[in-house]
Amino acid sequence: MNRPSQSQTKNQDHLIWDLGKRHLSFGERPLVMGILNVTPDSFSDGGKHFSVENAVDAAFRMEDQGAAIIDIGGESTRPYSDPVDSEEEMRRVLPVIEAITSRLTIPISIDTSKADVAEAAVNAGAEIINDVTGLEGDPRMLSVASECKVGVCVMHMKGTPQTMQNQPQYKNVVQEIHEYLLARLKHCVTNGIKPERVCLDPGIGFGKTHEHNIELVRNANRFLETGRPILVGHSRKGFIGNLLGDKEADRTAATLGVSLALASKGVHLLRVHDVGWTVDAIKLFKTSISGVNNLASEKPQQA
Repeated sequence: MNRPSQSQTKNQDHLIWDLGKRHLSFGERPLVMGILNVTPDSFSDGGKHFSVENAVDAAFRMEDQGAAIIDIGGESTRPYSDPVDSEEEMRRVLPVIEAITSRLTIPISIDTSKADVAEAAVNAGAEIINDVTGLEGDPRMLSVASECKVGVCVMHMKGTPQTMQNQPQYKNVVQEIHEYLLARLKHCVTNGIKPERVCLDPGIGFGKTHEHNIELVRNANRFLETGRPILVGHSRKGFIGNLLGDKEADRTAATLGVSLALASKGVHLLRVHDVGWTVDAIKLFKTSISGVNNLASEKPQQA
């Protein structure tokens, strides 16, 4: 198994992600980011949390299950999805953020590529801007992220949701994405975003073939070399159905399998739909390989 080296593991123990009001620190096991899509058309859970009441209930349920972050999105980024305007996106996400921000004990992330949506979400209580375009989709996003002084997640995507699966090609997918993330990190720092505030995401499923996605999972430890927390969002995605040989199969158990593979590579954050099962699986996985006991009372590390 291609595990992180001892030097890599040691360096990861000291990593923090500065969110402005607090920070997250990373230990032996990945933290879990719960997906909360308030959309009618997301690929896996579209419409499930479209009402404010359902979304709020889901947020508190994921917190109880052990999520370290709740990631709220109001626009589907599935392949060939239709974009929505800023006003509609804000109409979907802001009431949810406003309803939970004073009662939730864990940070809220806004999943958006629009600067005005990000700015409004931060003003409503969000502490992380999670941008699938790597802060490149909106010319104002870099300045908004710098001025808001919150955490930022920078993801790699080739093309747009409307074009990204049109035969994406790479000479070396791991190397090219590694170089892209380092370049975006440098660009963020140049534009006033401290490196401690940046998390990086190789963007599984965004402009990659099934084979590319598998290669990224197998080599996820390579991205630890960036020196920043690494987030991976693999939950229920198409490459999992392809590996199972059945696009219609339930992907929950298979997603857990990929989560454990990523945990073995040293990935810091897993963005998933099934929070409780993922948290439990990681606890038992890490206990089994490290001999650590009494994990039942552990909480995500925040300060």
